[in-house]
Amino acid sequence: MTMRIDSQAAGIAVLISALLLLSGCSESGMNDLEQFINEAKMKKGKVEPLPRFRPAGTYIYSAAELKDPFETWKSEVKANQEVNKVISGIRPNVNRRKEVLENYPLDTLRMIGSVEFRDERWGLVKAPDGIIYRVKPDNYLGQNFGKIIAVTENKLILTEIVPDGLGGWQERQASLSVTEAE
Repeated sequence: MTMRIDSQAAGIAVLISALLLLSGCSESGMNDLEQFINEAKMKKGKVEPLPRFRPAGTYIYSAAELKDPFETWKSEVKANQEVNKVISGIRPNVNRRKEVLENYPLDTLRMIGSVEFRDERWGLVKAPDGIIYRVKPDNYLGQNFGKIIAVTENKLILTEIVPDGLGGWQERQASLSVTEAE
């Protein structure tokens, strides 16, 4: 029976201490917070107005009657274009049916070797799509109208036709060599 009275007394002591702790959290400890909130509500915020911008003045540019500073350059370029068209006569054959390897830039093609078949040497070129193509002189490859002029054991020699920057065309030598396997 003593045991039972002690557990009841302990329960009552816990209940009384809980009530005392909760009474410490009454509204008296919140007065300063409520006062701060009321002061904040009483203050009216003031937003400064945006600054006024003056529209920029207009300016009339009247250089139409002045000499064109590029006129000399333009006339030289035009003269060079005419000379290049007459003298060089170099231009790609755009009416020719394109070959498959002309769809790829030259730097994306890899020569992987060569084979000799019926006294003719063929180059083996691997395209970016992984397909290996057999090429010989007079085949085209690359996007600059590159025509193969010679196939050696480890190199393709070709001539490309590229724009000269003045409206004409010029020939450029290029090559594709066998590289070490990746």
